[in-house]
Amino acid sequence: MASFNLTPSDPSAFILTGIPGLQDAHIWISILFSMFYIIILLGNFMVLFVVSKEQTLHKPMYLLLCMLALTDINTSSSVIPKALCIFWFNLKSITVGGCLTQMFFLHAASVMHSAVLVIMAFDRYVAICNPLRYPTILTNTRVAKLGLLGLIRAVLFILPLPLFLSRQPFCAKRIVPHTYCDHMAVVKLSCGDIIVNWMYGLVIAFVVSGLDLMLIALSYGLIIRALLRISSKRAHQKALSTCTAHICVILTSYTPSLFSSLTHRFSEDIAPHVHIILANLYILIPPMLNPIFYGVKTKELHDKVGKYIRRK
Repeated sequence: MASFNLTPSDPSAFILTGIPGLQDAHIWISILFSMFYIIILLGNFMVLFVVSKEQTLHKPMYLLLCMLALTDINTSSSVIPKALCIFWFNLKSITVGGCLTQMFFLHAASVMHSAVLVIMAFDRYVAICNPLRYPTILTNTRVAKLGLLGLIRAVLFILPLPLFLSRQPFCAKRIVPHTYCDHMAVVKLSCGDIIVNWMYGLVIAFVVSGLDLMLIALSYGLIIRALLRISSKRAHQKALSTCTAHICVILTSYTPSLFSSLTHRFSEDIAPHVHIILANLYILIPPMLNPIFYGVKTKELHDKVGKYIRRK
């Protein structure tokens, strides 16, 4: 059985091992994955359903929430079903095409997720610093165009990753010590020169996360400057309250992503299962918590969701 699990029927396929060192706990881990995935789907589809049904929620802020929900669903659905197949049925083999496709959708969704957070930061800046001009600056059409630009950026930035890898020769031992086809985990299996892949992945990580975080920091810097000019404590509390959910999403999204990316490249002392757990936390935690953050902190959405739940 062990031989079967680590030997794909197609010699050009990859083998995903799951979480190295914790194979005996795969069943218990799969229970957590299943619970998180159900919560992710219920929470994000609830946001999409409620916003689509309620005319009063057809506003830029809720359109952004729908974009965030779609990226969260795509991120988790790119990984969790295959991970559960590994945990439950030992279906560890994945074709090269399937692996590169999973890699593309996963990383493209991550870049798109980052773009949505930047647009949300801009939305909060306009709402707090230019409230009278908010309806003219941020229309639904303009937000949709910004979202489309974010999607184009994600595709253009991430498409070279699988294209570069598709041209690489891979060693006979094609075992990926991971639950999914992470870019760096697959790059390390190549027998060729990986410097281009390694550098491009690193540049993308720093350019996307670094640039987006700078834009978010700039937005909040301008927000803080505007608040310091206002003497009313109540206005301060109201303004900060509208930003709380967004700040929580930023912290849960960027922290595990950056840490996982850096440890994959620069740290050889961290145990492999720690790498994999951190990478999976990025897939599981933000998509699960985002609808909760906004459902709790956004009163209008909270009230509409509560109305539908009471009906059921």
